[in-house]
Amino acid sequence: MIEGLEVFPLKRFEDERGWFVELMRASKLPAPVRQSNLSFSRQGVIRGLHYHERGQDDLFVCLQGKARVVALDRETGETFTEDIGDGNFAAVYVPGNLAHGFEALTDVLMLYHVTEEYDAAAPDEHQLPWDDPRVAHLWSTTSPILSERDHTSES
Repeated sequence: MIEGLEVFPLKRFEDERGWFVELMRASKLPAPVRQSNLSFSRQGVIRGLHYHERGQDDLFVCLQGKARVVALDRETGETFTEDIGDGNFAAVYVPGNLAHGFEALTDVLMLYHVTEEYDAAAPDEHQLPWDDPRVAHLWSTTSPILSERDHTSES
């Protein structure tokens, strides 16, 4: 496991009404959450690889469907991957210095809590290509659906 990266198994408490789960406990996280984001991605989408030089960490939770979280330590080349959502209800904490992203293995509803608020005037988002040779083999697809931003890389 890459240093600072954590997987938190999530426990559902079920009864005749449905279920309840605690998604995040601030006291368990290395840094406080400052913003929460929700995204819907169609099957085959890859969002990433992104990293944050000023230290925004992400806590990913797949609320519906199944997603593959991928992380890369840009200095050591060490990699991490975890399928979350259907079949593995877990949250993945990724330190922002790691290049990271996720692939929608099905249509997914992804919640991610972040430790910094987004600043459109001075964004702290940098990219590596999704098919960087250190992680290309970790994705399930070789022809993902990408945003314009994820088609390009910046160092």
